[in-house]
Amino acid sequence: FGSRFRPRTRPRVSGRFGCLGEVWSAMDQTEKAYQKQDAVFIGSKRLLGKKSSKRSLRYWRNVGLSFTTPKEAKEGNFVDKKCPFTGNVSIRGKILKGMVISTKMKRTVIIRRNYLHYIKKFNRFEKRHSNMAAHCSPAFEPKEGDIVTVGQCRPLSKTVRFNVLKVEKNQIFGNPRKVFMLF
Repeated sequence: FGSRFRPRTRPRVSGRFGCLGEVWSAMDQTEKAYQKQDAVFIGSKRLLGKKSSKRSLRYWRNVGLSFTTPKEAKEGNFVDKKCPFTGNVSIRGKILKGMVISTKMKRTVIIRRNYLHYIKKFNRFEKRHSNMAAHCSPAFEPKEGDIVTVGQCRPLSKTVRFNVLKVEKNQIFGNPRKVFMLF
């Protein structure tokens, strides 16, 4: 068979940036395509003759609405173009809260929002819930049962229209799906 069936012993390096050692350490390279932040220019000719500084260039911003930028977004090495702090996504529209019930997808969490629905005939309320998918930046590491605040953004995929802005740690013991909490 050809070379496509032979197992690779080293990662594939594409482009002319594969030889720059400081670039590899600056950004996490876990994908086949080269990962870099769009707002940071790596190949400056002025930097080739000089010694490179220890601190790498990193783009981050404040999303506004009194949400603090996490420390990991400022100092981390991840590259995420859909992150509201380090990528090209603006938060506008609704701000919602919910409980994380699944973290099985890559950089996406499923949150459960509980609410009460009024039945006029019986003059009572019934419990209802809705699930929604939200993009979660690598700056956060939510677990099941954590309470997250999400903000609306442009559509990031077929089902994802929200982005995680804040994570409050788990206060629930047991199965988070069984607990009915209003936020």
